[in-house]
Amino acid sequence: MIEAALIFNYHGKPRLSKFYESDYTPEEQKAVIKAVYQAVSNRPDSYCNFVSTDGIPLKGDGLKLVYRHYATLYVVMIVDQTESSLAILDLIQTFVEGLNKVMENVCELDMVLNTDRVVMVLDELIMGGMVSETTLASLAEVMTIQKRMLGPAKPPSGKK
Repeated sequence: MIEAALIFNYHGKPRLSKFYESDYTPEEQKAVIKAVYQAVSNRPDSYCNFVSTDGIPLKGDGLKLVYRHYATLYVVMIVDQTESSLAILDLIQTFVEGLNKVMENVCELDMVLNTDRVVMVLDELIMGGMVSETTLASLAEVMTIQKRMLGPAKPPSGKK
């Protein structure tokens, strides 16, 4: 099961945090985000994308971090031992590609201005902490329909 999905920039500022376990208070969520940021931001890009959760104030046992670093953003999933690390890494890639379908060449500012769309893409992939969709084709189909309904995404200033 996926315990949480986090996106933060290289300064540690959260751009999206979604905890699928409701046991966490807002203060505990902030502590988790800070600890996760410290755990992944100090690692060189050549290191493995799977990290132990030792020292991170999580409530479950046997949890691990699976993350990808994209330009100025980190996309992190906190998962239990039943989830395949490689499958979650692929899910992160599908998530980012889905964001690129909704907002062309997605960047950090797009995520700030279009948080609703970011959450919409994430919700298509993960429902209640369980992976519900893994293929980019079916995600793209749903996103195309929703994009038509919602209209164009808000572009950052200077971007056309």
